[in-house]
Formats: sequence, C-alpha cells, structure tokens
Amino acid sequence: MIFMRNIDRHLEKEYQLWEKIQSQELAKLTAALHHLFLNLGAYFLISIIEYVLAIISHSQTLRADAFNNLSGIISTILLMVGLHIARDIDDDDIAGLTPMPKISLHKRGNDQRVQFTRFRYETIFTLVTGIIMVAISLGVILAGISNLLNPAKHLIPDRMALLGAAIASAIMLGVWYYNKQAGKKLQNAALIASAKDSLSDAWMSIATFVSILGALVFKITWLDGAGGVLVGLFILYSGISIFWESSLNLADYFDPEAEAQYRQVLATFPEIVEVDELKTHYNGNIITLDLVLVVDSQMTVLSSYQLAEKIEQLMMHRFGIIDTDVSFIPTDKTKF
Repeated sequence: MIFMRNIDRHLEKEYQLWEKIQSQELAKLTAALHHLFLNLGAYFLISIIEYVLAIISHSQTLRADAFNNLSGIISTILLMVGLHIARDIDDDDIAGLTPMPKISLHKRGNDQRVQFTRFRYETIFTLVTGIIMVAISLGVILAGISNLLNPAKHLIPDRMALLGAAIASAIMLGVWYYNKQAGKKLQNAALIASAKDSLSDAWMSIATFVSILGALVFKITWLDGAGGVLVGLFILYSGISIFWESSLNLADYFDPEAEAQYRQVLATFPEIVEVDELKTHYNGNIITLDLVLVVDSQMTVLSSYQLAEKIEQLMMHRFGIIDTDVSFIPTDKTKF
C-alpha cells in the first residue's frame, strides 16, 4: 500500500507537470494567434492599396505584388485556423465525435496523445499555406510571361505605382520584424513561418519598387512585366520552402545530429545494453521521443520503471523534450 501511494504521488506530480506544460504551450498559441490578427490587418491594407494603385498606374509588377500579399492573407487565415484547433482542449476527441472516458493518473497518456495531435494541426495548416502560395505563384508567373510575350501590353507605369510599392515595403518590413521577434520569444512554428513569408513579401515589395523605378527612369516598357515574373518566382520559392519544412516535420524527419546526441546521453546509463530504436516526433512546437531499449532480462519491473523516469527527466532538462516514452526488451541471451 505504501508503495502504491508513492507511485500515485509520483504520477500526480507528473500529471501536474504536464498540465503546466500544456498551459504554457496554450498561452503561447494564444499569443501567436493575437499576433496573426495584426498580420491579417496589415496584409489586407497593403493588398487594397497596391491593387487600387496598380489599376490606376497600369503596373503589372504592382498588381503581381498585390496578389503576393493576397497569398499572405490566405496563409495567415489558414495559420489562424490551425492555431485555433491546436489550442482547443474542450472537445472530447479530435473530431468531436466519440466521448473519451475520464482518465486516471495511470492513463494520462491518452490525454497527452490527443493534445499532441491537436498541436500537429498547426504544422498541417502551415503545409497547406505552402501549397496555396505555390498555386498563386504559378498564376502570377504565367500572367507575367503572357504580358512579356504581348508587346501591346508593354507599358510604362504611372508614378503612383511607386507610392504603392514604397508603402508596402515599409509595412512589410515592420511586419517581418514583429513576427521574427515574436516567433523567437514564443518558439512558435506558425509565427516563424509567417516571418519567413513576410520577409519574402518585403523583398518582393522592394523589388517591385526598384522595377517600377527602373521602368520610369530608363523608359523600358518590358521591365514592369519582367518584375511581375520575378515576384511570382519569389512566391514560388517561399511556398516550396514552407511546404518542404512542414512536410518533413509531419513525416517525423528529425535532425540526425540531434538524435546522435540523444544516443550519446543514453549510452551513459550502465543499465542500457543497447538503444534498439529511437524515434523523435514534432507535435507542433513540442518534441516527443519514443525509445526501445535493450536491458538485462533480470531487471525488475520497478527498476525498469525507475530507469524510464530517470531518462525522461534527463531528456526534458537537457534537451527540452516534453515527453519520452520508453519500452524495454531483454537481451538476446534470454531463454523463453
């Protein structure tokens, strides 16, 4: 009975720690959501200004940049949806269809797994953002090429186009810096992706400004259309980069050098004969670890449980890994 009470107290502490970590992560997601609301307002403002001035000034490059910022609106909305799902802890399960039973301290893993899955929605919607950016970029590139191939559409834009590009450049640089600082502070993948997106948008607005200025100064009629193609190519590059990084996270790809460090730390435990399997997972911004360890077949259940707890505490404090699940298999010398 004393032993069971000790186990319950230990599990209670672990559960309280998980509740604290979950609360901290949800607070970060809420803060990130507030940041994205401001991003959305900035993108709306820039898109309207650029599109109106593009019509007035007959600038293909400014029009392309307006569509670039339209992709920013779509991507921001998708990221906000992903963050909303990730921070929703009130539904019974992910789909909200099957009520889950009340969990005990001994079954707290069910609660963690559901929340980890919710956190992954942030990465899923980040990936969708990359796909949409690629689709928009292809439309912009094709439109730009079409204009370049049609001499009748080669026009020198009005000076009003410069004003639109200058306003967009200034606002997007501010949005990029804002997202960059917030992403570092909150360690939030959505904000970091948004910072990359807004930086590429800022460079695009600056390139748009230079392209329009060059067309006005040197009277080069095709330069504005070429600038539109360049903007499309940058959107394409950004979209592919975001898609690639998100897909790797969802496919459970992890830095091999980091996993090698984990193995080195595990090798310091004399009870571990071999690390048979090591799998690291991204769940939104949270890292979890699954281990299969080879140990002496004579090790007791209590000893293996204590070893697992030591490993989990060490991985958390050394590498910030929130949850480490450990399974044991006996050495090859075991006779069945």
